[in-house]
Amino acid sequence: MAEALSYKYHFKKTVNLAYPVMLSQMGHVLVGIVDSIMVGQIGKEPLAASAFANNSLGIFLMFGIGLSYGITPLVAQADGQQDDAMIVRVLRHGILLCGIAGAALFILLLGLAQLMPYMGQPLDVMSMGKPYFLIIASSLVPLMFFQCFRQFAEGKSITKPTMYITIIANVINVIFNYLLIYGKFGFPEMGLNGAGWATFISRVVMAIGLGWFVWNYSKLKKYREGFQLLKAKADLFKPMLKIGVPSGIQFVFEVGAFAMAAIMMGWLGTVPLAAHQIAISLVSLSYVMASGISAASTVRVGNQIGMKDALNLKRVGNTSFYIALIFMACCSALYIGFSNFLPTLYVKEQEVIGIASSLIIIAGCFQLSDGVQVVGLGSLRGMSDVKVPTYITLAAYWGLAIPISYILGFTFDLGPEGIWYGLLIGLTVAAVALYFRFQKRSKLKAKSF
Repeated sequence: MAEALSYKYHFKKTVNLAYPVMLSQMGHVLVGIVDSIMVGQIGKEPLAASAFANNSLGIFLMFGIGLSYGITPLVAQADGQQDDAMIVRVLRHGILLCGIAGAALFILLLGLAQLMPYMGQPLDVMSMGKPYFLIIASSLVPLMFFQCFRQFAEGKSITKPTMYITIIANVINVIFNYLLIYGKFGFPEMGLNGAGWATFISRVVMAIGLGWFVWNYSKLKKYREGFQLLKAKADLFKPMLKIGVPSGIQFVFEVGAFAMAAIMMGWLGTVPLAAHQIAISLVSLSYVMASGISAASTVRVGNQIGMKDALNLKRVGNTSFYIALIFMACCSALYIGFSNFLPTLYVKEQEVIGIASSLIIIAGCFQLSDGVQVVGLGSLRGMSDVKVPTYITLAAYWGLAIPISYILGFTFDLGPEGIWYGLLIGLTVAAVALYFRFQKRSKLKAKSF
C-alpha cells in the first residue's frame, strides 16, 4: 500500500516537472511579446493590427492546444499502469487527431478572414491585419504537430527537450523578425507580415525538432510503432476527444473573453486597442507559465489515478495550487511595481503608455485568481474531469466577465479600465469554483479506489 508522502516531496517533484514546461510556455508567449516590441517600433497602427489579428486567432489556437490536452492524461494514466501498448496507441491517434485539427482550423480561419471587414475595427487596422492574420493562421498546422509530441512527452514526464527546442525556435523567430520586418541583409522589408513569416518558420522548426526527438530518444524508441498511422482504430479517438474537446472549449471561453475585450477596445479606438495588446501580452506571459504548473499537475494527478494512490492524490493537486499562488504573487508585485515602465518597452506614444499602465495594475490584481483557475483546470483534467469545469468557465467568463466588462466600460463610461475590471471578476469567480471542485472530486475519487 502506498504511503502518504510529505508536501516537501511533492513540492520538489512538481517543480522539477513544471519548470521546463513553464519555460517552454514562456517561450511561446515570448514569440508574441518580441513580435509586439519589434512591430511597435514601426508604429502604433501595425501594433494595433497585430493585436486584432492575434486576438482573433487566439480563440482557434487555444482550442487546438486544448484539444491536444486529451493526449497527456491518457499517457500519464497508462504510464502509471505501465501499459506500453496503450501509450503507443495514444501517440498514434494523437498524431492523426492533431494533424486533422490543424488543417481544419486553418480552413476555418480562411473563412473568418473574409468576415473581418464587418467587425467594426479601424480601417488601417483591417488593411494591415488581414494578410498578417492569414500567415499566422497557416502556422497552426505545424504548431498542432508540435503540440502532439509535446503532450505525449509531458505525459511520460519528459519536459526538458520541449524547453530546449522552444528556446531555439525563439532565437530563430527573433532573427527572422529582424531580417523580414526591417528588411536587413538583403531580405525584403515586409513590416508586420515579416513578423508573421518569422512565427511560421519558428513553428515549423519546433514541430520537426520535437518529432525528431520523440522518434530518436532512447526511452521513447519502444513507442515508435505509434508513428504507423494506418494502424489507427476509431475507438481511442472517443476518450481522447472526451477530454480534449471540453479542454479546448474551456480555453475558448477564457481566451474568447479576452478576444471580446479586444474587440470592445477596438470600439474605443486604435490607442486603447494598442494599450490592450501591451497589457495582454504581459498577462499572457505569467498565465502560460502558470499553465506549466497546471500541466505538471495534470501529469502527476494522472499518475496517481493510474496507480490508484488515494493517499497522495489530493496532496499532489494542493501542492500545485500552492506553487501557483507563490509564483503569481511574484508576478503581481512585478506588474504593479513596474506598471509605468513596462509599456515603454513597446511604444513611445505617451497616450498608449498611460492607458497600458492602468491596465497592467489591474492585471496585477488578478494574478492569483488566474493562477488558481488554470491549475484547477489542469488538476481536474488529470482525473478526466472536464465537463463541469467547462460549465464553470462558461458561466464565469461569458455569464459574468463579458457582460460586466461592457456595462462598466460603456454604460458607466469607465472605458478600458472598466473592461478589464470585468475580466478580473470573471477570473476570480472561476478560481474559487474550480478550487472547490478539485477538493470535492479528489476526495470522491480517492474513496473509489
